[in-house]
Amino acid sequence: MIVDVWAQITTERMARAPWLAPLLRWTGRTETFFPPTQNSTLAAMDAGNVDIALLAAWYGPEGPLISNEEVAAQVDAAPTRLRGLASADLRDPMGAQREIRRWVDGKRFVGVRFVPWLCDLPPNDRLYYPIYAACIELGVPFCTQIGHTGPLKRSECGRLIPYLEDVLLDFPELVVVGGHVGFPWLDELTTLTIKFPNFFVDTSAYALHRLPKAFVDYMKGLGASRVMFGTNWPMLSHVQCLKGLEALGLSEQGGEAFLSGNARRVFKL
Repeated sequence: MIVDVWAQITTERMARAPWLAPLLRWTGRTETFFPPTQNSTLAAMDAGNVDIALLAAWYGPEGPLISNEEVAAQVDAAPTRLRGLASADLRDPMGAQREIRRWVDGKRFVGVRFVPWLCDLPPNDRLYYPIYAACIELGVPFCTQIGHTGPLKRSECGRLIPYLEDVLLDFPELVVVGGHVGFPWLDELTTLTIKFPNFFVDTSAYALHRLPKAFVDYMKGLGASRVMFGTNWPMLSHVQCLKGLEALGLSEQGGEAFLSGNARRVFKL
């Protein structure tokens, strides 16, 4: 089994976001590729032998770029292949936690995702705290982005120390999944892994043959039970992201944990 923990079926309004332009350029994409369809998403998963993908809602200062309702419809159309990650309007923290409680059931919606650079608010901002409490009570992970930002937005929010460390200290029961590897702050990634047993990371936005060597070493050591496979579909396809899997030199047990085991455990799939 292979589980992709970071994907989305982008909408037309998300494709028009001005900050998306450099990401489209770096990945060789143009707006003609957007939005992907349900069928093209499932076809890309089939091409990479990916069994399950977690589709995220996106909410920013301009409102929902991908709404929870849209994600729910996507999941309902392919319930054996897709699961949802809910999100909400961070500017209304109590309304946001009510929205999270409305959608997250541990079955269709198996977690929550917020991308800090969208609002330029690091994860230790007080506006997130009702959402963290809701995640703990619902028993689901809080997913976020760590490391530098590809779109034309500040990368500072992706620093792990002090921003994410503050959250892990304040909410020791919270399970956190940091997406996009965490480069260039890989020493901070290692530090948080040692310090916090509920901290995980995924490889989304990277083809496996492009992973930093320090991160590959981490995967084989401290990160063996912490790292999950992700794509960032449709920016990268499943086939693209799996390129170089064998060259990583993972053990059979390590490969199974990376491709599905860790994700199945953390998201209770």
